[in-house]
Amino acid sequence: MMEQAVLMSLDRWANFYVIVGSSAGALTGLQFVVITLVAQAQVSSSMREIRAFGTPNVVHFCSALMISVLMNIPWLALPQLAISLGALSAAGFVYSLTVIRHAKKQTGYSPDAADLCWYVAIPVVSYVLVGVAAVLAWWNEGSSLFVIAGVSLLLLFTGIRNAWDTVTYVAVARSANARESGSRK
Repeated sequence: MMEQAVLMSLDRWANFYVIVGSSAGALTGLQFVVITLVAQAQVSSSMREIRAFGTPNVVHFCSALMISVLMNIPWLALPQLAISLGALSAAGFVYSLTVIRHAKKQTGYSPDAADLCWYVAIPVVSYVLVGVAAVLAWWNEGSSLFVIAGVSLLLLFTGIRNAWDTVTYVAVARSANARESGSRK
């Protein structure tokens, strides 16, 4: 009976997840624009920097989109949703570990404390929290809905912040390259 009540309460979250999912989809496209700017800016970067600092943004946006999709599926039973969220949590956590590996291997950029927080720590915590919400869905269904909502926003905001960080870094580096080229003439 309680499970049916929670499944019915998912309907009240539909608009929230339509907004988050639409935003995540649109921002995924915007990240392609960011990468195009990086390519055109003639800033020296390698695939390692893109794997460490660019691609994760798309993954975070897609994770927020996936959460939105999962939360809008007309589930017949809550365990199905919990298992799906658990799988997303595991995949996101493993991916976050590969991002850490790429960040350590790249040599084109030295991340500061804020970058380590936003590119490494917050995503790891986000995917762990998705797993916590999946487990919580078995015992305290109502609370898990708020954790899942918070995590989807955290992933969305992380992608936005990191995309902005990339664009501003490219703009500053491009400006420095232009000044350097101008002083050589």
